[in-house]
Amino acid sequence: MQKRNTQQRRRAIIERLNQRGEVAVEELSKVFNTSEVTIRKDLAELESNGLLLRKFGGAVLLPTESSELSTANLSNRKKAIASLAATLIRDHNRIIVDSGSTTSALIPHLPSKLGLVVMTNSLHVANSLLELENEPQVLMTGGTWDQQSHSFQGQMAEQMLRAYNFDQAFLGAAGLDTQRGSTTFNELTSLSRTMAEVTKQVIVLAESEKLERKIPNVELPWSQISVLVTDDGIDNDAKQQIEQHGVTVLCANVM
Repeated sequence: MQKRNTQQRRRAIIERLNQRGEVAVEELSKVFNTSEVTIRKDLAELESNGLLLRKFGGAVLLPTESSELSTANLSNRKKAIASLAATLIRDHNRIIVDSGSTTSALIPHLPSKLGLVVMTNSLHVANSLLELENEPQVLMTGGTWDQQSHSFQGQMAEQMLRAYNFDQAFLGAAGLDTQRGSTTFNELTSLSRTMAEVTKQVIVLAESEKLERKIPNVELPWSQISVLVTDDGIDNDAKQQIEQHGVTVLCANVM
């Protein structure tokens, strides 16, 4: 009976999350008449199954594939971060644009750049690049399609990356840890590390709220990241801790 009640509660949590986009531990504890410790265990289990992302005091929905396609669906924070990150790109640069909604927000800023070569592991990014009037040279990694990250992964993708040298790699992050680096739920982290190996400058684009997400897998340690582009909501103490790792932290002003 207890096991069935647990599963019913967890299904109800997901239903509530789908309706609201975000849930709080304190509220769920009252709704289901159980302890906050139990709710945190529920959220941890649901997170490990890839059904949500925990944040301080609760949980949020996982990013969806469709959110990458339309800039209209992007938050002002993501747009501001992408706009600031785009100022780092010079004409004729060879760049990598990783899959993800924040990195794909770079695309509208690329038509002003001349002679770009852009490699990506994202079909969405590639299609968006090909629609630009000032179309850059587009390269695809190929590889094995990963449903969780909505991107190509695997040895073939890594081999394609290693066939080139790049000036910059623009990568996203599911979470940030002031001591460890960028973090992810996906255990397939080797492609991101290959991207870092074949480029001169690694630039991570991530909203400041991702510092609140406790995610188990390190994607890239700070030692492999050159620049973090985030928003002005970042705590000054967290910013200083990241800078102590030798990372330049740029903060976009969000209107």
